[in-house]
Formats: sequence, C-alpha cells, structure tokens
Amino acid sequence: MFESLDETMKKDNESANSLQQRILLYAGILILSVLVFAGLVFSVRMLE
Repeated sequence: MFESLDETMKKDNESANSLQQRILLYAGILILSVLVFAGLVFSVRMLE
C-alpha cells in the first residue's frame, strides 16, 4: 500500500537522470573545465 522511501528515491533518480540530462551535465562540466584551464593558461602567459 505505501511505498518505502528507498523505492521512492530510486524512481526519482531514474526519472531525473535521463540521457539528455546526463549529456547536458557532462557537456557543461567539460565546457567549464576548458574555460578554467584556458583562463589559467592566459593568466600565466600574462605574468611572463
């Protein structure tokens, strides 16, 4: 009759982690990492 909290959390995780959302998440992380790395390289070159 009542679902356990564990079952509810599993259903929520499955619906929240669709393929498109995971691709967008990884793309965002990749873009952010590249921007941070480029910023570090640029700042080191400006110091020279």
